[in-house]
Amino acid sequence: MKHTTKRKMTAAMTLLLTGAIALGGCGNGGSANSDTAANPGTGGNAAAGSGEPVTIKYYNWDNEAQSVATEGMLNDFMKENPEIKVEHVVLVPGDSVEMLKKLDFLISSGEAVDVIALPNLGSVYERATRGALAPLDEYYEQAGLVPEDEYYVNPKIDNQIYGMQLTSSFNYVLLNKDALDEVGLPVPTYGWTWDDYREYAQKLTKGEGVDKRYGSYFHTWELYMNAPAQTVMKDPFRYDDGSTILADPTYKYFFQLRKDMETVDQSAKPYADVLAAKLNYRTEFFNEEAAMVLTGSWTIPDPANLEQYPHDFKTAFAPVPLPPAGAEPKDYEGGKYFTSGNQVVMGATSKNKEASFKLMRYMTTADSEARTEFSGWKKADNQAVLDRLIGDNAELYDVESLQSTLFGEDIEYLDASSVITVSTSELTKIVGDGFSKFMLSNESIDDVQKWMVDEATKVINEKESK
Repeated sequence: MKHTTKRKMTAAMTLLLTGAIALGGCGNGGSANSDTAANPGTGGNAAAGSGEPVTIKYYNWDNEAQSVATEGMLNDFMKENPEIKVEHVVLVPGDSVEMLKKLDFLISSGEAVDVIALPNLGSVYERATRGALAPLDEYYEQAGLVPEDEYYVNPKIDNQIYGMQLTSSFNYVLLNKDALDEVGLPVPTYGWTWDDYREYAQKLTKGEGVDKRYGSYFHTWELYMNAPAQTVMKDPFRYDDGSTILADPTYKYFFQLRKDMETVDQSAKPYADVLAAKLNYRTEFFNEEAAMVLTGSWTIPDPANLEQYPHDFKTAFAPVPLPPAGAEPKDYEGGKYFTSGNQVVMGATSKNKEASFKLMRYMTTADSEARTEFSGWKKADNQAVLDRLIGDNAELYDVESLQSTLFGEDIEYLDASSVITVSTSELTKIVGDGFSKFMLSNESIDDVQKWMVDEATKVINEKESK
């Protein structure tokens, strides 16, 4: 994900394997139990009458604090399911990249692998295409469940599902509520556009020199180079037909928007300055260097973290702006947002697949005080986790705007892309190089976009299959 981006949390085979700090949700434990109880085989080998509990392993990359939460949920699962014993295996604490390397070694050595938490869709696709994961369709059918009704994102290959969404992370805009009040602007709601964002940034900009507050701050990640591609499309690099998305009208629109906000409006800190100073987007916002910043749900605890980010203003939240008329991307699904998060998967070598599926359902749906991240289960009570995250610090949040941004009735999410991209790093570099060409030189947007399309097409023709 980009800081994942995250969001860069696309359906790519080799997405950046960086864990975004998504924030947790709670489901209904009763529902999870009743779902799996409908399947007479979910007890694994124990259900066959052996009299002994089966033992399965749950692999992840928990750090010390996360491990406590996981252990709490696993203990609750075993209390409710005494026929199944679960061993928690932390492959590499706090490092998803190294964890995946160790996991691949285990798989290649022939070890029976049961349930694994993976950091993003790309890591699911990569291992599923190698035959390392078991499809989940027959277990969903036995339990009488429709995956699309259960989870926001259901990764498929050849129409078979290989992952179950464990957590969800969401993009949004942080806003300085005091600055909004100062200029008489309401907190934006779903449906505002990037044109509206530009107008807000103009009105929120004030001061000069070292005392200047910019209306907006854009960081260096690709999320900020073409936000529509990263937030309202299933894959930021390729269309559903496999062709490059770099010819999309959103690229020309957003590149020009970024440049105009810097050079014409002077409402966004110049890209050259951001690169040179190696700025931190959190610091820019909480130090009141910028009144708005596009970011994600991993920042929800930050307004309450006065020790690290001292400030005295209230933070408001708004959904990601949508592309305006004339700049909508191809394959646009009417304002649905991209969402990402961790997935749990089942090893193809597991000898207890029914028990493993039961654990997967529990970990993705159970209501637990131990849960600290938003759930990927559509029926989860994520409000409960949000309440825990805010705690006694509600005065630092515009709680109403945060709730409507995350849980508003207009907010809908895209399913996983059917395109599997294996050249994410190469395509990301092309986007970054093209953006730099446009922002730091006098090259025209048409020339830059043509160069990007030509370079991306070469990569896709060489490395991708449609």
